[in-house]
Amino acid sequence: MISNEKTSVGWAMLMYELEDAQEHLTSLISKMSSEPDYDEVNFRIDLAHVFSHLNRAWHRRDVVDDLDDDGWQRASQFPTDLDPL
Repeated sequence: MISNEKTSVGWAMLMYELEDAQEHLTSLISKMSSEPDYDEVNFRIDLAHVFSHLNRAWHRRDVVDDLDDDGWQRASQFPTDLDPL
C-alpha cells in the first residue's frame, strides 16, 4: 500500500477520496434525518456517490499517480478483490 512518505501525490489522491466519501456520507445522514420526503431514489443516488469514492480509494491504495479516464471508470466500480466482513 502507498504511504505519504514514499508517494505523496498518490497518498493525497487516496486521502481526497476518503475525505470526500466522509463528507458525502455526513451529508447523506443529515438529509435523511432532516428531510421527511427523502426517498429511496435519493438514497440510491447519494449512497452510490459515497460508494464511488470508497471504491476509488480501494483501487488507489497502490496507485502512485493520477488515473486516466479508463482507470477512473474502472476504479469507480465495486471492487472484486474485497470481501465484506
